[in-house]
Amino acid sequence: MPVFLLGTLDTKGHEIAFVRDLLEGYGVSTRIVDTGCLGSPSIPCDVTRDEVFQAGGTSLATLRELNDRGQAVTAAAAGAANLIAAAYAKGEVEGVLGLGGSAGTTIGTSAMRTLPLGVPKLMVSTLASGQTRPYVGGKDILMLNSVVDISGINRISRQVLGEAARAMAGMVTLPQRTVSASPQRAADGTTLFDCSHDPATLAAEPHSSQQDKPLIAATMFGVTTPCVEHARKILEAAGYEVLVFHATGNGGEAMEGLIADGLIAGVLDITTTELADELVGGILTAGPTRLTAAGKRGVPQVISVGALDMVNFGPMNTVPDKFKDRKFYQHNPTVTLMRTTVEENRQLGEEIGRKAAAAVGPTCIMIPLKGVSAIDQVGNAFDDPAARQALYDGIQATHGSAELLGFDKHINDSAFAELAAQKLLHLIRT
Repeated sequence: MPVFLLGTLDTKGHEIAFVRDLLEGYGVSTRIVDTGCLGSPSIPCDVTRDEVFQAGGTSLATLRELNDRGQAVTAAAAGAANLIAAAYAKGEVEGVLGLGGSAGTTIGTSAMRTLPLGVPKLMVSTLASGQTRPYVGGKDILMLNSVVDISGINRISRQVLGEAARAMAGMVTLPQRTVSASPQRAADGTTLFDCSHDPATLAAEPHSSQQDKPLIAATMFGVTTPCVEHARKILEAAGYEVLVFHATGNGGEAMEGLIADGLIAGVLDITTTELADELVGGILTAGPTRLTAAGKRGVPQVISVGALDMVNFGPMNTVPDKFKDRKFYQHNPTVTLMRTTVEENRQLGEEIGRKAAAAVGPTCIMIPLKGVSAIDQVGNAFDDPAARQALYDGIQATHGSAELLGFDKHINDSAFAELAAQKLLHLIRT
């Protein structure tokens, strides 16, 4: 029986392929399920997105026409759950392993919750260090913190995804082995049945050729993914290894810690949304020291305003009553987004400006004037030109000697991503 691998193959295809190759190297068969919608899959799959959405009672064509990410995630979650439940009923599921941010975690764990106790369920998630009850419920779902965002294979994601593959391999193979109550131990003290110390399995893992590449840290959200993914390719082509951090609070904290430890050569801080949660009271705050480590260490940084149009909460019934009259967008069943106001944007701009002005190293703030997230643009739920202008005005009032550039583009325009990447390369090299 196979282990089902769930992921959006338009944004997580290479990472899914990495885990697949490890599992198959350990002798575990796999089936890849594509739960993506808007982009094109980057690797082949065994279960297509068309099949997923059909199982969810809709079609890929319908969802693409609606162009609503929230509805697509909801439909993918329902479809994946139905497909996995049906496969299990036929005796075809050995285990389920998913990779994702908030959307991917919603989809993957929806499928896992259809399975009974004892069937291995492992979710590698950018939300695993926070409140996991909406995803786990009463099931035996193992959630592994991805530490960095699931965007590229780098020295951190390679370790975490390797852990996930070994854990799943152990869960689906160890019950078939005979393990004595007092297992024999190798000279180094490890148990002989420990897969992670088996030379045959270790040989199946790809070796890194990137250990000597300088590191760039970048921040991303689902609503800024096109920008960061495009910029990442440019930076990698220039000889850098890019660590992408999901801006979910713990992601920002992890990045700031690595910068403070002196491990980062440059920062592409596209997605500063955690500042909004800290200011307004959302659940994804990275604390008051967010956006300070690079400035203190003098690390070259490009700062932008990605996803500052939103504050994050859990399901709608968890939003505090004091916000009941605000504008909301249901990102998916477990994530509710609240639009930041004009005044909040002014305050956020002033904070970004102050922190940039305090930096002792090369710093540039880049503003996309046509929108700061996938849902902040003409015709979309959070489009608000007045709020964007207030954000820009706030930065102008406090940025001091830090460079400030405005562009008549949307944050997810490829041209903006290219400008940001090239600007950071310039700051690093000069």
